Amino acid sequence: MTYDNLDSQLINALLGDGRASLRSLGEELDVSVTTVSNHINDLEAKGVIEGYTPIIDYGELGYGVTAIMQLKVEGAALTEIVDRLKDQDQIVSVYEVTGDYDIIALGKFGDTDGMNAQIKELLADVDIRESNTSVVLNAEKENRQFELDVDEE
Repeated sequence: MTYDNLDSQLINALLGDGRASLRSLGEELDVSVTTVSNHINDLEAKGVIEGYTPIIDYGELGYGVTAIMQLKVEGAALTEIVDRLKDQDQIVSVYEVTGDYDIIALGKFGDTDGMNAQIKELLADVDIRESNTSVVLNAEKENRQFELDVDEE
């Protein structure tokens, strides 16, 4: 799929302020409110924009422990394990990957005891052959989205 320059400009503007009004976006980009609305509706329909959510600092809410879990899974159970991880509230990202492990999951926990309990519960599953968990010491960059390139006209 290709997107025009206005689509990229709209996405970038929404990255800066996801709560911007159609009117303010139109003024910023020098297009009509109708044009902004049509482009945003198209981007939503195509799945490019999936929603408008706040960026939460989980550390400020008491979830100061971030864990990266790498899992080797029995092949037939991969989908089941991925679905189980996706259903756990404190697991914020789940990836099926290539390499030595099959799944990488990132979780946010209140403390290492909570992390430990969730990992032990997960490892009780006989379909998980091996795991490796790392605790993040410092999150230097996290959950950042990047602006799209825009042609200068």
